[in-house]
Amino acid sequence: MSLLVGGMGISTASAASRLVIEAALDQQVATPLLTAFSQQHPEFEIDYRDRTSMGVHALAEQTAPGADIIISSAMPWQVALVNQGLAQRLDSDVARRWPAWAKWRNEVFAFTFEPIVMAYRLDLAGKMLPPSSHADVLRLLTEHADTLSGRVAAYSPSRSALGYVLYLQDSRYSGRFWSLVEALGRVNATLETSTQRILEGLSEGRYWLGYNLLGSYALQWAQSHPEVIVQMPSDYALISMRTAFIHRDAPHPQAARTFLNFLLSRAGQHVLAGETPLFSIRSDVVGPFTAQSLRDQVGQRLYPQPLDASSLSMLDGSRRADFLTRWFNAYSGGAPTP
Repeated sequence: MSLLVGGMGISTASAASRLVIEAALDQQVATPLLTAFSQQHPEFEIDYRDRTSMGVHALAEQTAPGADIIISSAMPWQVALVNQGLAQRLDSDVARRWPAWAKWRNEVFAFTFEPIVMAYRLDLAGKMLPPSSHADVLRLLTEHADTLSGRVAAYSPSRSALGYVLYLQDSRYSGRFWSLVEALGRVNATLETSTQRILEGLSEGRYWLGYNLLGSYALQWAQSHPEVIVQMPSDYALISMRTAFIHRDAPHPQAARTFLNFLLSRAGQHVLAGETPLFSIRSDVVGPFTAQSLRDQVGQRLYPQPLDASSLSMLDGSRRADFLTRWFNAYSGGAPTP
């Protein structure tokens, strides 16, 4: 596999055969997908740059970002970039056949179907019944507040784009959402900026319970960290869909089109379903990690965020400020919590 990480290294390929990917997707999780693409298309050398979702967004807005493909799970921000005219349309058979709910204007495409999960440390199971639903999390935070004080972690809604979006979704689907936020405050839950930081805290013993983690990262982490248990919520599951588009100013547009077509192809989605915990969208792909396998576990109570212009309302400054004010009032009485 020909791969330059973070733009570092010496490339022996010609400029025309490069492929620059700016992604909010952990390289370790993405490696099987990148390897499969390289095996099919050895003519391209991949320059894969792993950043935060906000780092990817800021770079994509630059005058000359130098990126061919933009990947992120921060869907409203991705839609905003497309709405600004920063994406190229993909006209291919696989793009035209892609489900309407998983694409917008044939410019930005969702290619994963990642559940949002809870995770807990085995220590917790020795002291209380582990949670299996959102209601269970609220019950634990209420009934075992003293035991769990300082041992719970969740996303920061102000410092994490994904965290903000997930809390907005939770507020739609859970009638006791604000009670949950209050309970997080009562146990002095640590507000983190990434699933990775929460998982590290669980393995190190600093945290016993993590709320609203990206299932793709949590499931992979648990494979090598048996002290961490991942729980799919039984009442409902939010779905984060990783989206990709070809940048308007892509220096290698042919390579970008080839890669995006691969992401949507049966071959690419087969890798997602069998070799990564990113979960395939395609209904004709079989494996442990598919949207259908999630439906078999949770039923139809899977709630992906709409990939359309309606998500732009989440970025409205006044709406965001009002939501964050209410969130922190519930969490800590309006104190300036990060």
